[in-house]
Amino acid sequence: MGATKTDFFTDEQNKIAIIAKALGHPARIAIIEYLLKVNECICGDIVNELPLAQPTVSQHLKELKNAGLIKGNIEGNSVCYCIDEKAFEVLNTFFSNIIATVKKQNCC
Repeated sequence: MGATKTDFFTDEQNKIAIIAKALGHPARIAIIEYLLKVNECICGDIVNELPLAQPTVSQHLKELKNAGLIKGNIEGNSVCYCIDEKAFEVLNTFFSNIIATVKKQNCC
């Protein structure tokens, strides 16, 4: 079987692309903003904060978790979610490097 297109890029490039894709939906941004606002692990309250059905919210949470943006721990019958700072550190480094490079350029 041949190589997939992602095989031609670095692990870092693939990781950033996965994170960016997960951030590419406003509901996921809203979930992250909510988790930042409450500043603690949330069990089940997220559905009440969004104008979306529970299965839809669950799917968005799954995408965020798969990208490493949030963590989830099982507590009883529910899963509690909070921000996973590691993925945001990757983004911070990526965007900080872009900003530092752009500031040095003398381009249009």
